[in-house]
Amino acid sequence: MSTAVEQDAAIRVHETAIVDSRAVLGPGVEIGPFAIVGPGVHLGANTQIGPRVLIERDTIIGSGCLVANGAVLGTDPQDMKYEGEKTFLEIGDRTVVREFATLNRGTAASGRTVVGSDCLLMAYSHVAHDCELGNHVVISNATNMAGHVAIGDWAIISGLVAVHQFVKIGAHAFVGGGSRVAQDVPPYCRAVGNPSPKLCGLNTVGMERRGISREVRRRLKTTYRLLFRSGLNLGQAVRAAQADEKLACPEVGYFLDFIRHSERGVVS
Repeated sequence: MSTAVEQDAAIRVHETAIVDSRAVLGPGVEIGPFAIVGPGVHLGANTQIGPRVLIERDTIIGSGCLVANGAVLGTDPQDMKYEGEKTFLEIGDRTVVREFATLNRGTAASGRTVVGSDCLLMAYSHVAHDCELGNHVVISNATNMAGHVAIGDWAIISGLVAVHQFVKIGAHAFVGGGSRVAQDVPPYCRAVGNPSPKLCGLNTVGMERRGISREVRRRLKTTYRLLFRSGLNLGQAVRAAQADEKLACPEVGYFLDFIRHSERGVVS
Protein backbone atom coordinates (compact mmCIF):
# COMPACT_ATOMS: atom_id res chain seq x y z
CA MET A 1 0.00 0.00 0.00
CA SER A 2 1.31 3.47 -0.85
CA THR A 3 2.78 5.79 1.76
CA ALA A 4 0.20 8.38 0.78
CA VAL A 5 -2.56 6.00 1.86
CA GLU A 6 -0.98 5.46 5.25
CA GLN A 7 -0.33 9.14 5.96
CA ASP A 8 -3.57 10.77 4.76
CA ALA A 9 -6.59 9.75 6.83
CA ALA A 10 -8.92 11.37 4.27
CA ILE A 11 -8.03 8.63 1.78
CA ARG A 12 -10.18 5.52 2.14
CA VAL A 13 -9.00 2.21 0.75
CA HIS A 14 -11.03 -0.93 1.35
CA GLU A 15 -9.13 -3.67 3.14
CA THR A 16 -9.53 -6.03 0.18
CA ALA A 17 -8.17 -3.55 -2.37
CA ILE A 18 -4.58 -3.79 -3.64
CA VAL A 19 -2.71 -0.52 -4.20
CA ASP A 20 0.83 -0.60 -5.57
CA SER A 21 3.45 1.30 -3.59
CA ARG A 22 4.26 3.33 -6.70
CA ALA A 23 0.70 4.66 -7.05
CA VAL A 24 -0.05 8.24 -5.96
CA LEU A 25 -3.41 8.99 -4.35
CA GLY A 26 -4.72 12.51 -3.88
CA PRO A 27 -6.69 13.66 -0.83
CA GLY A 28 -10.20 12.31 -0.53
CA VAL A 29 -9.65 9.37 -2.88
CA GLU A 30 -11.85 6.33 -2.22
CA ILE A 31 -11.00 2.82 -3.47
CA GLY A 32 -13.63 0.12 -3.22
CA PRO A 33 -13.55 -3.62 -2.47
CA PHE A 34 -11.28 -5.85 -4.56
CA ALA A 35 -10.06 -2.96 -6.71
CA ILE A 36 -6.48 -3.12 -8.03
CA VAL A 37 -4.41 0.03 -8.57
CA GLY A 38 -1.09 -0.63 -10.26
CA PRO A 39 2.27 1.14 -10.58
CA GLY A 40 2.47 4.60 -12.09
CA VAL A 41 -1.18 5.35 -11.39
CA HIS A 42 -2.04 8.89 -10.22
CA LEU A 43 -5.52 9.52 -8.81
CA GLY A 44 -6.64 13.11 -8.34
CA ALA A 45 -8.38 14.53 -5.31
CA ASN A 46 -11.81 13.12 -4.42
CA THR A 47 -11.79 10.55 -7.21
CA GLN A 48 -13.80 7.41 -6.44
CA ILE A 49 -12.74 3.97 -7.64
CA GLY A 50 -15.53 1.42 -7.40
CA PRO A 51 -15.41 -2.28 -6.52
CA ARG A 52 -13.49 -4.70 -8.73
CA VAL A 53 -11.96 -1.93 -10.84
CA LEU A 54 -8.58 -2.65 -12.42
CA ILE A 55 -6.25 0.26 -13.18
CA GLU A 56 -3.30 -1.69 -14.49
CA ARG A 57 -0.50 0.90 -14.76
CA ASP A 58 0.70 4.33 -15.96
CA THR A 59 -2.71 5.98 -15.77
CA ILE A 60 -3.40 9.56 -14.69
CA ILE A 61 -6.93 10.35 -13.56
CA GLY A 62 -7.94 13.87 -12.59
CA SER A 63 -9.94 15.10 -9.62
CA GLY A 64 -13.57 14.37 -8.88
CA CYS A 65 -13.81 11.39 -11.23
CA LEU A 66 -15.89 8.25 -10.76
CA VAL A 67 -14.83 4.83 -12.06
CA ALA A 68 -17.65 2.33 -11.58
CA ASN A 69 -17.75 -1.38 -10.81
CA GLY A 70 -15.67 -3.66 -13.01
CA ALA A 71 -14.17 -1.01 -15.30
CA VAL A 72 -10.69 -1.79 -16.66
CA LEU A 73 -8.30 1.09 -17.30
CA GLY A 74 -4.70 1.49 -18.36
CA THR A 75 -4.22 -1.95 -19.86
CA ASP A 76 -1.83 -2.72 -22.73
CA PRO A 77 -2.99 -1.53 -26.17
CA GLN A 78 -4.58 -4.19 -28.33
CA ASP A 79 -2.21 -3.55 -31.20
CA MET A 80 0.12 -6.07 -32.85
CA LYS A 81 2.77 -3.36 -33.21
CA TYR A 82 2.96 -2.74 -29.47
CA GLU A 83 6.31 -3.90 -28.10
CA GLY A 84 6.01 -3.01 -24.44
CA GLU A 85 7.06 0.63 -24.68
CA LYS A 86 6.06 2.89 -21.80
CA THR A 87 2.81 4.64 -22.65
CA PHE A 88 -0.01 6.29 -20.74
CA LEU A 89 -3.74 6.74 -20.29
CA GLU A 90 -4.78 10.25 -19.22
CA ILE A 91 -8.25 11.23 -17.99
CA GLY A 92 -9.31 14.76 -17.05
CA ASP A 93 -11.37 16.04 -14.14
CA ARG A 94 -14.94 15.06 -13.23
CA THR A 95 -15.16 12.33 -15.86
CA VAL A 96 -17.39 9.32 -15.18
CA VAL A 97 -16.44 5.85 -16.41
CA ARG A 98 -19.31 3.43 -15.93
CA GLU A 99 -19.47 -0.33 -15.38
CA PHE A 100 -17.19 -2.61 -17.41
CA ALA A 101 -15.91 0.11 -19.72
CA THR A 102 -12.38 -0.56 -21.01
CA LEU A 103 -9.70 2.04 -21.77
CA ASN A 104 -6.27 1.06 -23.12
CA ARG A 105 -3.00 2.97 -22.94
CA GLY A 106 -1.40 4.39 -26.09
CA THR A 107 1.34 3.03 -28.33
CA ALA A 108 4.59 4.53 -29.59
CA ALA A 109 2.54 6.34 -32.28
CA SER A 110 1.42 9.03 -29.82
CA GLY A 111 2.46 7.68 -26.43
CA ARG A 112 -0.92 8.14 -24.82
CA THR A 113 -4.67 7.69 -24.90
CA VAL A 114 -6.55 10.79 -23.72
CA VAL A 115 -10.05 11.37 -22.33
CA GLY A 116 -10.89 14.96 -21.42
CA SER A 117 -12.77 16.49 -18.51
CA ASP A 118 -16.51 16.23 -17.77
CA CYS A 119 -16.98 13.20 -20.03
CA LEU A 120 -19.38 10.31 -19.57
CA LEU A 121 -18.32 6.87 -20.80
CA MET A 122 -21.26 4.53 -20.33
CA ALA A 123 -21.21 0.82 -19.55
CA TYR A 124 -19.29 -1.55 -21.84
CA SER A 125 -17.84 1.24 -23.98
CA HIS A 126 -14.28 0.79 -25.27
CA VAL A 127 -11.64 3.48 -25.84
CA ALA A 128 -8.74 1.98 -27.76
CA HIS A 129 -5.07 2.93 -27.94
CA ASP A 130 -4.08 6.44 -29.03
CA CYS A 131 -7.67 7.73 -29.06
CA GLU A 132 -8.20 11.34 -28.04
CA LEU A 133 -11.53 12.50 -26.65
CA GLY A 134 -12.18 16.15 -25.88
CA ASN A 135 -14.18 17.63 -23.01
CA HIS A 136 -17.89 17.03 -22.32
CA VAL A 137 -17.96 14.00 -24.63
CA VAL A 138 -20.68 11.36 -24.10
CA ILE A 139 -20.02 7.79 -25.25
CA SER A 140 -23.11 5.61 -24.86
CA ASN A 141 -23.43 1.96 -23.92
CA ALA A 142 -21.45 -0.67 -25.84
CA THR A 143 -19.93 1.80 -28.27
CA ASN A 144 -16.49 0.69 -29.44
CA MET A 145 -13.76 2.68 -31.10
CA ALA A 146 -10.64 1.41 -32.79
CA GLY A 147 -7.23 3.02 -32.39
CA HIS A 148 -6.35 6.65 -33.16
CA VAL A 149 -9.96 7.91 -33.12
CA ALA A 150 -10.38 11.62 -32.30
CA ILE A 151 -13.63 13.01 -30.91
CA GLY A 152 -14.20 16.75 -30.40
CA ASP A 153 -15.70 18.60 -27.44
CA TRP A 154 -19.41 18.11 -26.68
CA ALA A 155 -19.84 15.29 -29.21
CA ILE A 156 -22.41 12.59 -28.36
CA ILE A 157 -22.01 9.05 -29.65
CA SER A 158 -25.08 6.87 -29.17
CA GLY A 159 -25.13 3.20 -28.20
CA LEU A 160 -23.78 0.24 -30.18
CA VAL A 161 -21.72 2.44 -32.50
CA ALA A 162 -18.55 1.09 -34.12
CA VAL A 163 -15.93 3.71 -35.00
CA HIS A 164 -13.19 2.79 -37.49
CA GLN A 165 -9.54 3.53 -36.72
CA PHE A 166 -8.27 7.06 -37.49
CA VAL A 167 -11.81 8.44 -37.80
CA LYS A 168 -12.39 11.98 -36.54
CA ILE A 169 -15.72 13.13 -35.13
CA GLY A 170 -16.07 16.89 -34.84
CA ALA A 171 -17.16 19.01 -31.91
CA HIS A 172 -20.91 19.15 -31.19
CA ALA A 173 -21.57 16.24 -33.57
CA PHE A 174 -24.20 13.61 -32.82
CA VAL A 175 -23.93 10.00 -34.06
CA GLY A 176 -27.08 7.89 -33.95
CA GLY A 177 -27.28 4.45 -32.38
CA GLY A 178 -26.05 1.36 -34.19
CA SER A 179 -24.04 3.33 -36.74
CA ARG A 180 -20.88 2.02 -38.39
CA VAL A 181 -18.61 5.06 -38.76
CA ALA A 182 -15.81 4.58 -41.30
CA GLN A 183 -15.41 8.23 -42.36
CA ASP A 184 -15.09 11.51 -40.51
CA VAL A 185 -18.24 13.10 -39.09
CA PRO A 186 -18.19 16.91 -39.53
CA PRO A 187 -18.65 19.12 -36.48
CA TYR A 188 -22.15 20.36 -35.59
CA CYS A 189 -23.74 17.60 -37.72
CA ARG A 190 -25.96 14.59 -37.08
CA ALA A 191 -25.08 11.27 -38.71
CA VAL A 192 -26.68 7.84 -38.56
CA GLY A 193 -26.63 4.62 -40.54
CA ASN A 194 -25.21 1.13 -41.01
CA PRO A 195 -23.30 0.16 -43.08
CA SER A 196 -23.04 3.66 -44.61
CA PRO A 197 -23.97 6.56 -42.33
CA LYS A 198 -25.56 9.65 -43.84
CA LEU A 199 -25.78 13.20 -42.59
CA CYS A 200 -29.23 14.26 -41.44
CA GLY A 201 -28.80 17.95 -40.81
CA LEU A 202 -27.20 19.98 -38.08
CA ASN A 203 -27.30 19.11 -34.39
CA THR A 204 -29.53 22.11 -33.76
CA VAL A 205 -30.80 20.98 -30.37
CA GLY A 206 -27.29 20.31 -29.14
CA MET A 207 -26.06 23.70 -30.31
CA GLU A 208 -28.97 25.47 -28.61
CA ARG A 209 -28.20 23.65 -25.37
CA ARG A 210 -24.54 24.67 -25.64
CA GLY A 211 -25.51 28.33 -26.01
CA ILE A 212 -24.41 28.79 -29.62
CA SER A 213 -26.16 31.94 -30.82
CA ARG A 214 -28.98 32.03 -33.35
CA GLU A 215 -26.82 34.02 -35.78
CA VAL A 216 -23.99 31.49 -35.65
CA ARG A 217 -26.49 28.66 -36.12
CA ARG A 218 -27.88 30.47 -39.17
CA ARG A 219 -24.39 30.77 -40.70
CA LEU A 220 -23.66 27.12 -40.00
CA LYS A 221 -26.97 26.10 -41.60
CA THR A 222 -26.17 28.11 -44.74
CA THR A 223 -22.70 26.55 -44.82
CA TYR A 224 -24.13 23.05 -44.39
CA ARG A 225 -26.53 23.54 -47.32
CA LEU A 226 -23.72 24.88 -49.48
CA LEU A 227 -21.44 21.95 -48.64
CA PHE A 228 -23.90 19.06 -48.85
CA ARG A 229 -27.04 20.19 -50.67
CA SER A 230 -25.91 22.62 -53.39
CA GLY A 231 -24.78 20.15 -56.04
CA LEU A 232 -21.22 21.50 -55.92
CA ASN A 233 -18.42 19.05 -55.25
CA LEU A 234 -16.98 19.38 -51.77
CA GLY A 235 -13.86 21.27 -52.83
CA GLN A 236 -15.90 23.82 -54.78
CA ALA A 237 -18.36 24.21 -51.91
CA VAL A 238 -15.59 24.81 -49.35
CA ARG A 239 -14.06 27.52 -51.56
CA ALA A 240 -17.45 29.15 -52.06
CA ALA A 241 -18.13 29.19 -48.32
CA GLN A 242 -14.70 30.67 -47.61
CA ALA A 243 -15.31 33.41 -50.14
CA ASP A 244 -18.65 34.43 -48.62
CA GLU A 245 -17.90 37.13 -46.05
CA LYS A 246 -21.43 36.87 -44.64
CA LEU A 247 -20.59 33.38 -43.34
CA ALA A 248 -17.36 34.36 -41.62
CA CYS A 249 -17.13 33.34 -37.95
CA PRO A 250 -14.88 31.00 -35.92
CA GLU A 251 -17.45 28.18 -35.96
CA VAL A 252 -17.77 28.19 -39.76
CA GLY A 253 -13.98 28.41 -40.03
CA TYR A 254 -13.63 25.29 -37.87
CA PHE A 255 -16.32 23.51 -39.92
CA LEU A 256 -14.48 24.22 -43.17
CA ASP A 257 -11.02 23.43 -41.76
CA PHE A 258 -12.28 20.07 -40.49
CA ILE A 259 -13.48 19.11 -43.97
CA ARG A 260 -10.39 20.45 -45.70
CA HIS A 261 -8.04 18.43 -43.51
CA SER A 262 -10.04 15.19 -43.48
CA GLU A 263 -7.89 12.23 -44.51
CA ARG A 264 -10.63 9.58 -44.62
CA GLY A 265 -13.26 11.69 -46.32
CA VAL A 266 -16.41 12.90 -44.61
CA VAL A 267 -19.85 11.39 -44.14
CA SER A 268 -22.25 13.26 -46.43
